[in-house]
Amino acid sequence: MPGLLLGDEAPNFEADTTHGPIRFHDFLGDSWGILFSHPRDFTPVCTTELGRAAKLAPEFSKRNVKMIALSIDSVQDHLSWCKDINAYNGDQPAEKLPFPIIADKNRELAVKLGMLDPDELDKDGMPLTARVVFVFGPDKKLKLSILYPATTGRNFDEILRVVDSLQLTAYKKVATPVDWKPGDSVMVVPSLPEEEAKKLFPKGIFTKELPSGKKYLRYTPQPE
Repeated sequence: MPGLLLGDEAPNFEADTTHGPIRFHDFLGDSWGILFSHPRDFTPVCTTELGRAAKLAPEFSKRNVKMIALSIDSVQDHLSWCKDINAYNGDQPAEKLPFPIIADKNRELAVKLGMLDPDELDKDGMPLTARVVFVFGPDKKLKLSILYPATTGRNFDEILRVVDSLQLTAYKKVATPVDWKPGDSVMVVPSLPEEEAKKLFPKGIFTKELPSGKKYLRYTPQPE
């Protein structure tokens, strides 16, 4: 089956976009990257999603994350649609967003990346792209994948939160617990021995006592 699994390297595809032609690895450079797909231009849920993504673009940029969208229409359609998206945001109806939108008119890239939703068809009976989110690390490998059906809009605040978690846990020997937000306590990874953990986390470690007697719930303040 076509598609990407966690740990797979992103294909170095070439594509036309609203910001001009790109080669994906060159586009990413040494940054983190988010590729998110949309079923179609001029559709209601997609317009709200791209509007929210545009508003959050400065927050992703602060985290060294490059954003790029994909939709199965032409560049010209994308440029026209951008006017609607900017107007939806209450901004001037310009032809561009802070990030490019890939034109995948023939669905070639959507098929290659496993983005099609078999339950959502266009007027010609062709499957639309689902709402996929791929997060790539600076090594160009897939770190996170979220798949939504075409009828359910994404929560871009949640995508920003998981980026914070991915970046923190990529460089520190911690994991983020349920409902974690930046600034909350994190968990020491189970594979880290107690003595090494004490050296790595000088702010202290709190271990929750459990009926099993096992010492696996180890919390520490979020490291810098």
